[in-house]
Amino acid sequence: MLRIRPGATLRCSLLAAALLACASAAADEVKVSTAIDAAQAGMVEIRTLAPDIAMDIRYAGRDNFTGNVVPGYEAAACYLLQPVAEALARVQHDLRAGGYSLQVYDCYRPVPAVHSFVDWVGQPDDPQARQRHYPNVAKDTLIDEGYIASTSGHSRGATVDLGLLDCRSGRCEPLDMGTPFDFFDPIAHTHTPGLTDAQRANRKQLLDAMARRGFANYPKEWWHFTFRPEPDPTTAYGFPVR
Repeated sequence: MLRIRPGATLRCSLLAAALLACASAAADEVKVSTAIDAAQAGMVEIRTLAPDIAMDIRYAGRDNFTGNVVPGYEAAACYLLQPVAEALARVQHDLRAGGYSLQVYDCYRPVPAVHSFVDWVGQPDDPQARQRHYPNVAKDTLIDEGYIASTSGHSRGATVDLGLLDCRSGRCEPLDMGTPFDFFDPIAHTHTPGLTDAQRANRKQLLDAMARRGFANYPKEWWHFTFRPEPDPTTAYGFPVR
Protein backbone atom coordinates (compact mmCIF):
# COMPACT_ATOMS: atom_id res chain seq x y z
CA MET A 1 0.00 0.00 0.00
CA LEU A 2 1.04 3.59 -0.28
CA ARG A 3 2.36 4.96 2.99
CA ILE A 4 2.66 8.69 3.56
CA ARG A 5 4.38 9.98 6.69
CA PRO A 6 2.31 12.37 8.84
CA GLY A 7 3.22 15.94 8.00
CA ALA A 8 4.98 15.01 4.75
CA THR A 9 4.54 17.49 1.93
CA LEU A 10 3.60 16.14 -1.49
CA ARG A 11 3.41 18.47 -4.43
CA CYS A 12 0.34 17.04 -6.09
CA SER A 13 -3.15 18.23 -6.79
CA LEU A 14 -6.03 17.58 -4.43
CA LEU A 15 -7.44 15.20 -7.01
CA ALA A 16 -4.19 13.20 -7.17
CA ALA A 17 -4.04 13.06 -3.38
CA ALA A 18 -7.62 11.78 -3.24
CA LEU A 19 -6.86 9.12 -5.85
CA LEU A 20 -3.85 7.95 -3.86
CA ALA A 21 -5.91 7.75 -0.68
CA CYS A 22 -8.55 5.70 -2.48
CA ALA A 23 -5.89 3.40 -3.90
CA SER A 24 -4.46 2.81 -0.43
CA ALA A 25 -7.88 2.02 1.01
CA ALA A 26 -8.69 -0.31 -1.86
CA ALA A 27 -5.38 -2.14 -1.44
CA ASP A 28 -6.43 -3.23 2.04
CA GLU A 29 -9.39 -5.12 0.53
CA VAL A 30 -7.59 -6.83 -2.35
CA LYS A 31 -8.15 -10.56 -2.91
CA VAL A 32 -5.70 -12.76 -4.83
CA SER A 33 -7.23 -14.33 -7.93
CA THR A 34 -6.87 -18.02 -8.78
CA ALA A 35 -6.10 -17.17 -12.43
CA ILE A 36 -3.18 -19.31 -13.59
CA ASP A 37 -2.03 -17.14 -16.48
CA ALA A 38 -2.47 -13.80 -18.22
CA ALA A 39 -5.29 -15.03 -20.45
CA GLN A 40 -7.40 -16.10 -17.47
CA ALA A 41 -6.70 -12.76 -15.80
CA GLY A 42 -7.78 -10.77 -18.86
CA MET A 43 -4.27 -9.38 -19.39
CA VAL A 44 -2.42 -8.86 -22.64
CA GLU A 45 1.26 -8.38 -23.46
CA ILE A 46 1.79 -4.73 -24.38
CA ARG A 47 3.75 -5.54 -27.55
CA THR A 48 0.65 -7.11 -29.08
CA LEU A 49 -0.82 -3.57 -29.13
CA ALA A 50 2.36 -1.46 -29.36
CA PRO A 51 5.06 -3.53 -31.09
CA ASP A 52 7.55 -0.64 -31.11
CA ILE A 53 7.49 0.02 -27.36
CA ALA A 54 10.94 -0.35 -25.74
CA MET A 55 11.33 -3.00 -23.05
CA ASP A 56 13.79 -3.12 -20.15
CA ILE A 57 12.07 -5.41 -17.64
CA ARG A 58 14.52 -5.12 -14.76
CA TYR A 59 13.11 -7.75 -12.40
CA ALA A 60 13.50 -10.51 -15.00
CA GLY A 61 17.29 -10.09 -14.66
CA ARG A 62 19.81 -9.09 -12.01
CA ASP A 63 19.97 -5.40 -12.88
CA ASN A 64 17.66 -4.29 -10.07
CA PHE A 65 17.88 -3.26 -6.42
CA THR A 66 17.75 -6.86 -5.16
CA GLY A 67 20.66 -7.95 -7.35
CA ASN A 68 18.79 -11.10 -8.39
CA VAL A 69 16.05 -12.32 -10.69
CA VAL A 70 12.88 -11.57 -8.74
CA PRO A 71 10.59 -14.51 -7.88
CA GLY A 72 7.70 -14.73 -10.34
CA TYR A 73 9.61 -13.30 -13.32
CA GLU A 74 10.32 -16.07 -15.81
CA ALA A 75 10.40 -13.79 -18.86
CA ALA A 76 10.98 -10.14 -19.73
CA ALA A 77 7.36 -9.44 -20.58
CA CYS A 78 4.84 -6.67 -19.85
CA TYR A 79 1.30 -7.80 -19.06
CA LEU A 80 -1.52 -5.40 -18.23
CA LEU A 81 -5.29 -5.65 -18.03
CA GLN A 82 -6.78 -5.09 -21.49
CA PRO A 83 -8.06 -1.52 -20.97
CA VAL A 84 -4.80 -0.49 -19.28
CA ALA A 85 -2.74 -1.95 -22.13
CA GLU A 86 -4.94 -0.19 -24.67
CA ALA A 87 -4.45 3.15 -22.88
CA LEU A 88 -0.68 2.63 -22.71
CA ALA A 89 -0.58 1.79 -26.41
CA ARG A 90 -2.30 5.12 -27.07
CA VAL A 91 0.41 6.89 -25.04
CA GLN A 92 3.06 5.18 -27.15
CA HIS A 93 1.27 6.19 -30.37
CA ASP A 94 1.09 9.80 -29.20
CA LEU A 95 4.78 9.90 -28.33
CA ARG A 96 5.95 8.19 -31.51
CA ALA A 97 4.20 10.87 -33.55
CA GLY A 98 6.59 13.39 -31.97
CA GLY A 99 9.73 11.26 -32.24
CA TYR A 100 9.72 9.79 -28.72
CA SER A 101 9.03 6.37 -27.20
CA LEU A 102 8.22 4.80 -23.89
CA GLN A 103 10.72 2.49 -22.22
CA VAL A 104 8.98 0.04 -19.90
CA TYR A 105 10.69 -1.21 -16.73
CA ASP A 106 7.85 -3.13 -15.06
CA CYS A 107 4.16 -3.87 -15.61
CA TYR A 108 2.20 -6.71 -13.97
CA ARG A 109 4.09 -7.85 -10.85
CA PRO A 110 3.09 -11.18 -9.27
CA VAL A 111 2.10 -11.11 -5.59
CA PRO A 112 5.06 -13.36 -4.65
CA ALA A 113 7.40 -10.76 -6.15
CA VAL A 114 5.84 -8.04 -3.99
CA HIS A 115 6.32 -10.23 -0.91
CA SER A 116 9.94 -10.87 -1.88
CA PHE A 117 10.59 -7.11 -1.88
CA VAL A 118 9.26 -6.85 1.67
CA ASP A 119 11.46 -9.80 2.70
CA TRP A 120 14.46 -8.13 1.03
CA VAL A 121 14.07 -5.06 3.27
CA GLY A 122 14.76 -7.25 6.30
CA GLN A 123 17.92 -8.82 4.87
CA PRO A 124 21.47 -7.54 5.56
CA ASP A 125 22.40 -4.44 3.62
CA ASP A 126 24.54 -4.64 0.48
CA PRO A 127 26.87 -1.62 0.20
CA GLN A 128 26.86 -1.73 -3.60
CA ALA A 129 23.07 -1.89 -3.82
CA ARG A 130 22.78 0.88 -1.26
CA GLN A 131 25.11 3.20 -3.16
CA ARG A 132 23.28 2.59 -6.42
CA HIS A 133 19.64 2.58 -5.30
CA TYR A 134 19.19 4.19 -1.86
CA PRO A 135 22.35 6.07 -0.77
CA ASN A 136 20.52 8.55 1.44
CA VAL A 137 17.71 6.41 2.89
CA ALA A 138 18.23 3.63 5.44
CA LYS A 139 17.18 0.25 4.06
CA ASP A 140 15.02 -0.58 7.08
CA THR A 141 12.96 2.59 6.49
CA LEU A 142 12.17 1.96 2.82
CA ILE A 143 8.70 0.58 3.65
CA ASP A 144 7.79 3.42 6.01
CA GLU A 145 9.13 5.97 3.52
CA GLY A 146 6.81 4.64 0.79
CA TYR A 147 9.41 3.14 -1.56
CA ILE A 148 8.63 -0.54 -0.92
CA ALA A 149 5.02 -1.65 -0.46
CA SER A 150 3.34 -4.75 0.96
CA THR A 151 0.65 -4.54 -1.73
CA SER A 152 0.95 -3.05 -5.20
CA GLY A 153 -1.14 -1.81 -8.10
CA HIS A 154 1.32 -3.71 -10.26
CA SER A 155 -0.22 -6.95 -8.99
CA ARG A 156 -3.63 -5.72 -10.14
CA GLY A 157 -2.40 -5.25 -13.71
CA ALA A 158 -3.06 -1.52 -13.64
CA THR A 159 0.33 0.01 -12.81
CA VAL A 160 3.39 0.50 -14.97
CA ASP A 161 6.94 1.78 -14.41
CA LEU A 162 8.53 3.52 -17.39
CA GLY A 163 10.73 6.25 -18.79
CA LEU A 164 11.14 8.18 -22.04
CA LEU A 165 13.39 7.73 -25.07
CA ASP A 166 14.27 10.43 -27.59
CA CYS A 167 14.16 8.81 -31.05
CA ARG A 168 14.19 11.96 -33.19
CA SER A 169 17.69 11.31 -34.52
CA GLY A 170 16.76 7.79 -35.60
CA ARG A 171 18.51 6.24 -32.64
CA CYS A 172 16.54 6.07 -29.39
CA GLU A 173 18.36 7.41 -26.33
CA PRO A 174 17.05 7.68 -22.74
CA LEU A 175 16.06 11.16 -21.63
CA ASP A 176 17.70 12.50 -18.47
CA MET A 177 15.05 12.22 -15.75
CA GLY A 178 17.32 13.25 -12.89
CA THR A 179 17.65 9.75 -11.40
CA PRO A 180 17.65 6.17 -12.67
CA PHE A 181 14.65 3.89 -12.27
CA ASP A 182 14.19 2.49 -8.73
CA PHE A 183 16.30 5.17 -7.10
CA PHE A 184 14.79 5.42 -3.62
CA ASP A 185 15.47 8.99 -2.65
CA PRO A 186 13.67 12.35 -2.40
CA ILE A 187 15.37 13.46 -5.64
CA ALA A 188 13.22 10.83 -7.41
CA HIS A 189 10.02 12.50 -6.20
CA THR A 190 8.28 13.71 -9.33
CA HIS A 191 8.24 17.40 -8.41
CA THR A 192 11.39 17.55 -6.30
CA PRO A 193 13.38 20.79 -6.22
CA GLY A 194 16.97 20.77 -7.44
CA LEU A 195 16.41 19.38 -10.93
CA THR A 196 17.88 21.02 -14.00
CA ASP A 197 15.48 22.70 -16.41
CA ALA A 198 15.94 19.82 -18.85
CA GLN A 199 15.25 17.16 -16.22
CA ARG A 200 12.14 19.00 -15.05
CA ALA A 201 10.92 19.32 -18.65
CA ASN A 202 11.54 15.63 -19.34
CA ARG A 203 9.56 14.57 -16.29
CA LYS A 204 6.74 16.91 -17.28
CA GLN A 205 6.68 15.48 -20.79
CA LEU A 206 6.25 11.97 -19.41
CA LEU A 207 3.71 13.11 -16.81
CA ASP A 208 1.61 14.96 -19.40
CA ALA A 209 1.74 12.14 -21.95
CA MET A 210 0.55 9.61 -19.38
CA ALA A 211 -2.10 11.88 -17.86
CA ARG A 212 -3.68 12.52 -21.28
CA ARG A 213 -4.51 8.81 -21.48
CA GLY A 214 -5.74 8.36 -17.91
CA PHE A 215 -2.62 7.48 -15.91
CA ALA A 216 -1.96 9.07 -12.48
CA ASN A 217 1.57 9.38 -11.15
CA TYR A 218 2.76 8.31 -7.70
CA PRO A 219 4.50 11.50 -6.49
CA LYS A 220 7.45 9.70 -4.82
CA GLU A 221 8.51 7.96 -8.05
CA TRP A 222 8.64 9.83 -11.36
CA TRP A 223 8.44 6.50 -13.27
CA HIS A 224 5.35 5.03 -11.51
CA PHE A 225 1.85 5.39 -13.03
CA THR A 226 -1.53 3.76 -12.36
CA PHE A 227 -4.48 3.80 -14.75
CA ARG A 228 -7.57 5.53 -13.35
CA PRO A 229 -10.11 4.35 -12.61
CA GLU A 230 -8.58 0.93 -12.07
CA PRO A 231 -10.52 -1.74 -13.98
CA ASP A 232 -10.47 -4.11 -10.98
CA PRO A 233 -9.00 -2.48 -7.85
CA THR A 234 -9.90 -5.36 -5.53
CA THR A 235 -8.20 -8.23 -7.40
CA ALA A 236 -4.50 -9.07 -7.39
CA TYR A 237 -2.78 -11.91 -9.25
CA GLY A 238 -0.03 -14.35 -8.45
CA PHE A 239 0.68 -16.21 -11.69
CA PRO A 240 4.26 -15.88 -12.99
CA VAL A 241 5.36 -13.59 -15.80
CA ARG A 242 6.27 -15.94 -18.62
